Amino acid sequence: MTFGTLYLIPAPLGEGDLAWMLPVGVQQRLASLDRFIVEHPKTARYFLKQIGGLQPLQAIELEVLNEHTRAAELEALLAPLLAGNDVGLLSEAGCPGVADPGASLVRLAHQRHIRVVPLVGPSSILLALMASGLNGQRFCFHGYLPVEQAARNQKIAQLEKASIMADETQIFIETPYRNQRLLEALIQQCRPDTDLCVACHLTLADEYVVTRTIGEWRRDLPDLNKKPAVFLLHG
Repeated sequence: MTFGTLYLIPAPLGEGDLAWMLPVGVQQRLASLDRFIVEHPKTARYFLKQIGGLQPLQAIELEVLNEHTRAAELEALLAPLLAGNDVGLLSEAGCPGVADPGASLVRLAHQRHIRVVPLVGPSSILLALMASGLNGQRFCFHGYLPVEQAARNQKIAQLEKASIMADETQIFIETPYRNQRLLEALIQQCRPDTDLCVACHLTLADEYVVTRTIGEWRRDLPDLNKKPAVFLLHG
């Protein structure tokens, strides 16, 4: 029996020109699908509505995979693929499986010998690294830092030390409404000569990517409140 293919679909990082973010070939592949696994159906429908040639939204099947999905539920999400149907795994923003709950499903797909195909599209993490000017040969992505202040400060100190020891760029993110507090903690905890890049609203009209030393940031602090951002640290 021939299984279907699981296509990993990057989603735009915000409002913008879809042609700028997704190649024509990727959009054509999306238009050929009628089954998707998504984080939030409402935003997924809004995104899919912009794809030319896509089947009517009422004819498209959407299954949900998010941070609340239990491991025992993943097998059912693969059922259409095991029956021979192609399925698209759509991230809420950026790339599926990267700081995204889709990774567990992709791993199970490999275990079931289902073909997995990543499609080209925006990744805030790699775009930020590209634009930072920091070490792109050696880097580490840490996801979210601890929320509690003491634990967060301890982690920042660890990341800065690791960066200095290994000449490694440390990359991390935070929920938009806590970004300002994280930035202020970085400014307070890190050495003045440590480099920090703040990459905000990537691919959007008000994109902001700036790399400065901590000492320079202390003299000119941007407002990141409620703005999606990626932070890159290099000691």
